[in-house]
Amino acid sequence: MATRARLSQGRCQPCSPPPLPSPSLPVPPSFVSAAPLTGMAAKRGTKTSMKNMEKELLCPVCQEMYKQPLVLPCTHNVCQACAREVLGQQGYVGHGGDPSSEPTSPASTPSTRSPRLSRRTLPKPDRLDRLLKSGFGTYPGRKRGALHPQVIMFPCPACQGDVELGERGLAGLFRNLTLERVVERYRQSVSVGGAILCQLCKPPPLEATKGCTECRATFCNECFKLFHPWGTQKAQHEPTLPTLSFRPKGLMCPDHKEEVTHYCKTCQRLVCQLCRVRRTHSGHKITPVLSAYQALKDKLTKSLTYILGNQDTVQTQICELEETVRHTEVSGQQAKEEVSQLVRGLGAVLEEKRASLLQAIEECQQERLARLSTQIQEHRSLLDGSGLVGYAQEVLKETDQPCFVQAAKQLHNRITRATEALQMFRPAASSSFRHCQLDVGREMKLLTELNFLRVPEAPVIDTQRTFAYDQIFLCWRLPPHSPPAWHYTIEFRRTDVPAQPGPTRWQRREEVRGTSALLENPDTGSVYVLRVRGCNKAGYGEYSEDVHLHTPPAPVLHFFLDGRWGTSRERLAISKDQRAVRSVPGLPLLLAAERLLTGCHLSVDVVLGDVAVTQGRSYWACAVDPASYLVKVGVGLESKLQESFQGAPDVISPRYDPDSGHDSGAEDATVEALPPFAFLTIGMGKILLGAGASSNAGLTGRDGPAASCTVPLPPRLGICLDYERGRVSFLDAVSFRGLLECPLDCSGPVCPAFCFIGGGAVQLQEPVGTKPERKVTIGGFAKLD
Repeated sequence: MATRARLSQGRCQPCSPPPLPSPSLPVPPSFVSAAPLTGMAAKRGTKTSMKNMEKELLCPVCQEMYKQPLVLPCTHNVCQACAREVLGQQGYVGHGGDPSSEPTSPASTPSTRSPRLSRRTLPKPDRLDRLLKSGFGTYPGRKRGALHPQVIMFPCPACQGDVELGERGLAGLFRNLTLERVVERYRQSVSVGGAILCQLCKPPPLEATKGCTECRATFCNECFKLFHPWGTQKAQHEPTLPTLSFRPKGLMCPDHKEEVTHYCKTCQRLVCQLCRVRRTHSGHKITPVLSAYQALKDKLTKSLTYILGNQDTVQTQICELEETVRHTEVSGQQAKEEVSQLVRGLGAVLEEKRASLLQAIEECQQERLARLSTQIQEHRSLLDGSGLVGYAQEVLKETDQPCFVQAAKQLHNRITRATEALQMFRPAASSSFRHCQLDVGREMKLLTELNFLRVPEAPVIDTQRTFAYDQIFLCWRLPPHSPPAWHYTIEFRRTDVPAQPGPTRWQRREEVRGTSALLENPDTGSVYVLRVRGCNKAGYGEYSEDVHLHTPPAPVLHFFLDGRWGTSRERLAISKDQRAVRSVPGLPLLLAAERLLTGCHLSVDVVLGDVAVTQGRSYWACAVDPASYLVKVGVGLESKLQESFQGAPDVISPRYDPDSGHDSGAEDATVEALPPFAFLTIGMGKILLGAGASSNAGLTGRDGPAASCTVPLPPRLGICLDYERGRVSFLDAVSFRGLLECPLDCSGPVCPAFCFIGGGAVQLQEPVGTKPERKVTIGGFAKLD
């Protein structure tokens, strides 16, 4: 009867039910009765591991246990209530979540605490959703029926970044049901044996015996009957075991309220059947959720197994970190003492300097005061009846003329000087001490800029000026705001050699001055990786990024241009250093333009190298002007070149081949004799590869590998001659990609040759050894002991 009277009284005067238990731990005793803990010894290890992960279960906003956590797009979690509060603070109204997902428990909704009010028919969730979509409720910046809906931005408290929630806000996020289950297990492990109390009883509450997933509350038997009366929709609610956390039975799609069945790898999001067929995921890689579950579970299990299997390594690293912490504390204390000692030293120097400056001012002051005192005494002697004036008056009373002359002569000189001093009065010393002022502007600036020494930043290698030829030329610079470096260390190694066991071995050059260096005698046909770092009094800085350089496939041939061969030497302009040549078209080219329809007669200008090759392998490189009309670069027998071009007449057609049909390896396959020339044809920024050359260059035309084709002209061309094999290769001198390889008659001396038809220019690659190494003083600093 007492219980019924209390319940009947509750119908007339509904009281405020006690709030839900706080997510923080431990659970207050007012909600959980103190029952004896049973089986604690058996579960002590599990409880210990659960307690250790408490910080993983805290919301970053409220710092309490997660309650209905939502998964943000950045994969971090936040409580639903905290997320609504954060959005409210950001000025977003009406986007705290889907109204259909809001708790409707009697404990949290005052309007349903009475059975009469609970019988009111609530609006269906789909109707509320339609009302919201139609403009029911607005938020800042959004107009009803706006063409461009507002995108909700949520400031994630974990990663400190703004994440995009889309138009629906929190309603488009998934609940982390797994995290809720972990939190519930954690709560149970901490409060083993504790009873869950009814949330609707008046204090003191009774022990809960049932729970309702639809109402999201726990009830005793009487309260469950009271809030689930017969004849109402709530009477169909199925009771469950009492719990502090109510979750839906499955993970539902926030857009379509259907169970998720697939996982979109492109969007990294769970989707339902309707999401799968929508245009939003068109062309995306979608897999069944079972496959994603198994794959992620295998990865997580593998990673966790690796971590658990390397606990000794983890413990060793923890010990190492703890030792580093101790060393950091000791080193920090030492650094503080050193800074304090240096500052005290500066103070002592300043105090000593202050004393010396004050002593100098004091001596100057005493000297001036002495001089002014003497001047005052002299002027006082000029007063009537005192000093010099009184003495002169007494001398004037002398009547003995010889005696007067004797005494008055000296007195007259003194009176004259006193008169001049009186007439030209000037203080014997100045009262100003302007010459004792100090200019401490520079010193104050130095003291203001006084800071810790910093190591140089990682140098930046100048890839435009760094290259490998006969030697390796490496050039670099420091970033704009980097501290200066006294010297540099260069490290290099070959990457095309078999790796040796153990750490990578680098060759090193120490104390390199300036911002460039030469590495002599590199191996041919190799790939070198190089890096640089600077050093100053603070120590060594970071390494620069690695740069890879290819060395030439053969020793570099050094030669100069010789323009003695050919009949049109007046059109060839060779530079003074004989490493560049330019062909200037003259009157014959202009006359050829008029005879273009009837016949064009153009002359061929030839320039040879002054060195001939008779053995071994040789390599050289050159750069061809992209604006050249037609240039041929290659090699040939010296005797054949002299025979063909010494006094040769004009030839027909600008496509004339000076190698007699052996242009770019296009020789007739039936002729057994090797061609005496091998040229690569270049014109208007393109390289013409003849028939059969496409396959050598890795290219294929429309008509197959045998068709002629053109490739872009690289910045530099490389020519590699193998005299013993009778082969010549043309390469891209930057990437060392092969362009063309063809045979050559090497029965005699072979020399480089360059042919010009029309205007053109060629520049030989200058050997690195002839470049003067730059000597740069960084910031005017020198190394100090």
